[in-house]
Amino acid sequence: MAHILLVEDDADQRVLRKLILEKNGHTVVSAGSPSEALQAMQRTLGGAKEQPACVLMDLRLPKSEDGLKLIRDLKKLLPDLPVVVLSGWLDELLQSPEASQVSATLTKPVRPERLLKTISKLALFALGMINAVTPLLAQTREFAFDVKQSAEVVAEVRMSSPGGDWAQRGREAPLAVLTLDGKQKQHLMVYGGPKERAYSVFLGRLEPGKHTLRVERDATYSAAGAGLAVGNARFEALSDGDVRAQAVAQAPVLYARANTVGGFSDVPMLVYYTKGSDADGPWLEYTVIFSNEDGGTSTRDLMARWGRTTDIEYVYRVWLNPQGGPAKTLIQTREHQDVPYEGKREGTHPVLIPVTDNNMVEPAGEATPPIRYQLAPVAADLSKGSREIVMDADPITYLVAAKELQREGKLRPAGMFDGEKVGDPRLYLVAELKVASKNAAVQVLVRRKQGGPWKGSAVGIGKDFIERSGWVRTALELPPGTRLDDIVEVGVECLSRRDLEKQPLPKIGSCQVEATGRVFFLNSDYEPGPDVRLPALPPGGWKLQTGEMNTLLPQQ
Repeated sequence: MAHILLVEDDADQRVLRKLILEKNGHTVVSAGSPSEALQAMQRTLGGAKEQPACVLMDLRLPKSEDGLKLIRDLKKLLPDLPVVVLSGWLDELLQSPEASQVSATLTKPVRPERLLKTISKLALFALGMINAVTPLLAQTREFAFDVKQSAEVVAEVRMSSPGGDWAQRGREAPLAVLTLDGKQKQHLMVYGGPKERAYSVFLGRLEPGKHTLRVERDATYSAAGAGLAVGNARFEALSDGDVRAQAVAQAPVLYARANTVGGFSDVPMLVYYTKGSDADGPWLEYTVIFSNEDGGTSTRDLMARWGRTTDIEYVYRVWLNPQGGPAKTLIQTREHQDVPYEGKREGTHPVLIPVTDNNMVEPAGEATPPIRYQLAPVAADLSKGSREIVMDADPITYLVAAKELQREGKLRPAGMFDGEKVGDPRLYLVAELKVASKNAAVQVLVRRKQGGPWKGSAVGIGKDFIERSGWVRTALELPPGTRLDDIVEVGVECLSRRDLEKQPLPKIGSCQVEATGRVFFLNSDYEPGPDVRLPALPPGGWKLQTGEMNTLLPQQ
């Protein structure tokens, strides 16, 4: 018989149904609320208990909205888990999008025979699915692959973390150890939780022949409650003529910052590269997206000045000689200083380590932390948007950043001011502009159809005006429940430089708003939602003097 998770907030009905199911041979774990149900599920995903083959739940827990949310949450954890809803208010389910996620419905009161028949049918099917999938998911796997000719090799490994939750202490993530041919080790933080995703790394230049990659869970530096499930892997040898080969060959090896080891903070999630050329020749620049920033810019200021709470830092730039090797290099080190890279290389890869809490880097020395990353870089074209478009393309970065804020106590209730803390990131309208400022800065403002004062991105704090030029983003917190069609006017204000002390530069300047980009909220899953439709700017954009503002009316 099967293991059943029973969710019912009426204690008498919960006891009665548990007795009926257990009398017929099923094992039952009961929960009196959605939070208890999710806790029970997390224990099973962490390996502490048997995974349920079916969920039997009421809808009103105590409200139908609570039951609908529980359905969504359960499906995020286990998309194939059968859910049976037993309720006297099934119309509230059938009129909702969650109806498509439910395997069966039963109307209260229900005859025990029908309940048992429905449960048994779905549970047996689920057990068959679990047995079919389990052999493919293990905490340790080895993958053999062939390399035909000497080449830079990229590996893509699909992994998930049963029980993992980046927001919860003790369950943040497993650390995967990837060992190539029994010698070279690197690591991957599997921050994506129970949902499987692909993680890409570079293995370096490999010689022709057979190779083996072993993937296993690091028992020392993994969160105790986060398991590791290793799915499939694929390998790609990049021939020297491949446009990506050169970019992968120069990508940096990055050690974990020493004070983050074992702490699950500021983890590197993505590396991207951009290309260009100048008087010194063609160059490649590598930038890392970290899950957070422990020092430097506060969480509140990150939202106002950058529109996100991740830390995005350029770490390495290399100018290439005609043979494709490094002719000139720079790294971004302490105090945001650019200095030539003079450290060791592994093949053509520089070896770096963040040394400040805002992730400035130095060449890695002989004594290094026990965790190192070799994230395969992705190409980015930033000519038509800010660097945050890389996050838009892989939106789990927003989810992980939000979970880290929650775990580190950096969130506050909506609408109040509490030092450096921020509200739920899903309450912020993200806005993107291309600007050219001269001795000036900008902020974005919004007016809602509900009335009230305009809301400004800098929330009245001078240092949160945006002084840089180019593509920029900011984020404005709006009241809970605000929708896109509540935005009736979007404005850009040109402001004096934030430094009010005596300075050689004049305090009066100008701002040219050359283009608008994306304007959106994050949806319930922390993914960029649809854009506010803004009309095009006039030819040449807006030319504003400090103290001036212009606005656009969104198109409905």
